[in-house]
Amino acid sequence: MNEIAFLILAAGKGKRMKSSLPKVLHKICGKTMLSYVLDAVKPFGCDIGIVIGFNGDLVRKEIGEGPFYITQPKQAGTGDAVRVAKDFWQRYNNVVVLAGDVPFLSSDTLKRLIESHLQEDNVITLITAFLDTPTGYGRIVRDEKGNIVKIVEEKDASYKEKEIREVNAGVYCFDTGFLKENIDRLVSDNAQGEYYLTDLVKIAVLNSLKIGSISVEDNFEIMGINDRKALAEAEREYRRRINERLMLEKGVTIIDPQMTYISPDAEIGKDTVIYPMVFIEGRSVIGEGCIIGPNVRIVNSFIGNNVVIRENVVIEGSRIGDGCEVGPFAYLRPETILDESAYVGKFVEVKKSFIGKGSKVPHLSYIGDATIGERVNVGAGTITCNYDGVKKNPTFIEDDVFIGSDTMLVAPVRIGRGAFTGAGSVITKDVPPESLAIARAKQVNIEGWAKKRRGGEEKKNG
Repeated sequence: MNEIAFLILAAGKGKRMKSSLPKVLHKICGKTMLSYVLDAVKPFGCDIGIVIGFNGDLVRKEIGEGPFYITQPKQAGTGDAVRVAKDFWQRYNNVVVLAGDVPFLSSDTLKRLIESHLQEDNVITLITAFLDTPTGYGRIVRDEKGNIVKIVEEKDASYKEKEIREVNAGVYCFDTGFLKENIDRLVSDNAQGEYYLTDLVKIAVLNSLKIGSISVEDNFEIMGINDRKALAEAEREYRRRINERLMLEKGVTIIDPQMTYISPDAEIGKDTVIYPMVFIEGRSVIGEGCIIGPNVRIVNSFIGNNVVIRENVVIEGSRIGDGCEVGPFAYLRPETILDESAYVGKFVEVKKSFIGKGSKVPHLSYIGDATIGERVNVGAGTITCNYDGVKKNPTFIEDDVFIGSDTMLVAPVRIGRGAFTGAGSVITKDVPPESLAIARAKQVNIEGWAKKRRGGEEKKNG
């Protein structure tokens, strides 16, 4: 029999969320609540069970393979959720039960819980906290010796019990032998009409069995999310902590932390400066000495060292080399790669393309499905015409090429090394190296044409 497993309760609808999503799939700083809980338990390398219910298929789809999924047909309380998962947890000596809507519990706190449980040989060990305003939480009731005698839920608490500041965090470590013997003894004679997992404490007390507890050092760890207001409060506080850590521990300058939104999975190097209204999402990595201008969004991208991202830029799924400059008003779509010292300027969109070392696309251009060599200059208004109505086609621009302004490159096409294209050209054929390609109609000047046209209009209107 294995020593320990984790069981995450994630079946609730969260009526106060007023949402079609399961509560645990609502996001904080870009990540679902459930994903935070999984991040906390994964370092232990133990089996994980997830109890699902309301729109459970969405939970499966979001989390994917790995955990064991157990369906709770009817959401009838935490005790019922653990009962329906009996086939999962009875294979282990102990099981840690967590709530999927308490996202900030740390691995260190879980480690302390498990160690205390095993060392003290308890049948139940739970996590508590002392709150100045304990409204909404179950209260920990102790006897004169300090032993836990029961946990009373808010709706069932007396006036005196509601004054207790020590609260239940909703996280437990159970001896599964005790759990197996008693989980079916729970009853639903309470204000909620539900099966409370906390009633197992009462059963353990009546049988003179050992109950232990640990307290969290940071009450933020046990914050539960029950409505949109709490979700926003959690987002604000967690974002503050992310930004504070980056400033104090990583040497990042954040000009206005309250107006900067950074994923907990992002990495940012020292001496990088981040301006207000920046969103850095997913597993983005930003190097040292960068400048990230205002109104920038970076999603799952790698940014090298000493990169300048000017204002109003969107970067998604891209890789930017050292010393590059992007923007303002540029859009780098997924699978874009800029080599060292490349420049993508204002009102430029790049999609699934490679732009070589020292090359420039300064303004007003679309580059799609293209491979651009080193030291290339792409003139204003250039478009790679990559879609023929059926499929996307590639464009290849070799080293040291000069693309004239307003050039249409009709893919598939290759511009050879050192070649030039004339401004306004529509290039439909490969251009040999060191050549000049001009593909536009010859200019014709018809003298007096405008005067004659105006004269005709005057007679018509006369």
